[in-house]
Amino acid sequence: MSPTMKDQSKLFKTFPCSRPADSRSPSEEDPSPRTSTDTGSPYVMSPWNPAASSSPFVKSPWLQNSAAVAPLAEHPSSARLIGSLVRQNGHLYSLATDGDLLYTGSDSKNIRVWKDQAEFSGFKSGSGLVKAIVLSGGKIFTGHQDGKIRVWRASHRDSTQYKRIGTLPRLRDFLKSSINPSSYVEVRRHRNAVWLRHFDAVSCLGLDAEAGLLYSGSWDKTVKVWRVADSRCLESFTAHDDAINSVAVGFGGLLFTGSADGTVKVWRREWKRNGTTEHALARVLMRQESAVTALAVTTGSDASAGVVYCGTSDGVVSYWEMKGWGFVHGGVLRGHKLAVLCLATAGRSMIISGSADRTIRVWRREADGAHTMVSVLTGHAGPIKCLAVGDDVAGGGWILYSGSLDKSVKVWRLSDHAPSLAREQVDGACAW
Repeated sequence: MSPTMKDQSKLFKTFPCSRPADSRSPSEEDPSPRTSTDTGSPYVMSPWNPAASSSPFVKSPWLQNSAAVAPLAEHPSSARLIGSLVRQNGHLYSLATDGDLLYTGSDSKNIRVWKDQAEFSGFKSGSGLVKAIVLSGGKIFTGHQDGKIRVWRASHRDSTQYKRIGTLPRLRDFLKSSINPSSYVEVRRHRNAVWLRHFDAVSCLGLDAEAGLLYSGSWDKTVKVWRVADSRCLESFTAHDDAINSVAVGFGGLLFTGSADGTVKVWRREWKRNGTTEHALARVLMRQESAVTALAVTTGSDASAGVVYCGTSDGVVSYWEMKGWGFVHGGVLRGHKLAVLCLATAGRSMIISGSADRTIRVWRREADGAHTMVSVLTGHAGPIKCLAVGDDVAGGGWILYSGSLDKSVKVWRLSDHAPSLAREQVDGACAW
């Protein structure tokens, strides 16, 4: 371990949330799956699963009224709806943006590509609901319900044509490991599997572009580390006691993981001499009853500044500030009535939260560290499952994409200089 890493690990601080552990709010999928069996997977409890007649989610508020809801920004000067993309072939689960292209993933197994708010192209996976999308160096990585990560690339001759160029793990690596008894690990009682492959849904993907690493989190409770250049799996480790719902990377290579077990963990990466990685637990930032459903990181001008945000199934966004190479709990952002399902950041000061209550809230971190709420965006008829942010070249601000279980993507224009609707108090509770 380098001296810098030693000093870093000593200075980590943790401040558990003082708020009581509330009961979990309903969402479009159970945020706390316990097993990967046919009866234990959260997919079985999904409202769109015809077999889930006994699921409590069929009584969810967003299922009671399927009528279209008129789009609205509660503060028109802070955000404006500029478009809506609708393709009636699946609930939206994942979004990613690259320049003027938007990639959307759904439970129809399709990845669609949009340009200038019109359908540009698309490609389909043979199996596996698309739960996560990450873009890197012209490659599109997609995480699926069937436990696989697929890799795609656009044709050099025709940019509207996409081809699958691989699957993680690579077939040759998997076959080589499958004949080696030491490559098998126990994944549940009386069942072993090759450590290279996730045996349950890939729920989230995270990219460390500087290090050239892709992180995958799964309902099988493990994180796997992949080298982007050659798709090699460098490491696999069990990170939590329950399903992993989100991963994020920041602060010079720290990995953050959030789980249905109610914890947020920080992992420190070390490079080994053989070119592989080893991650060690540095700190548990939070431990509570409510499931962790989303993570996001904003960084400052250097690796020793920034904020970690965490969304939970009780509708709260908690955050920690990096101060002197240690994390200090800054407070909570309240307002959502149901589970926070996704988080996104815009620049170094904007944080956006999407919820099962069908609203999107936009927050800005001020110079003094306090947060102000600048917008509440409504218009979706279902839970907000995914968010993506791109540059607004024309307006100088940000373009926000929101994907929902109402099968639509809405496009919003955000301003960096919007007036606030509410300001956070010193103790972290919102005064509204």
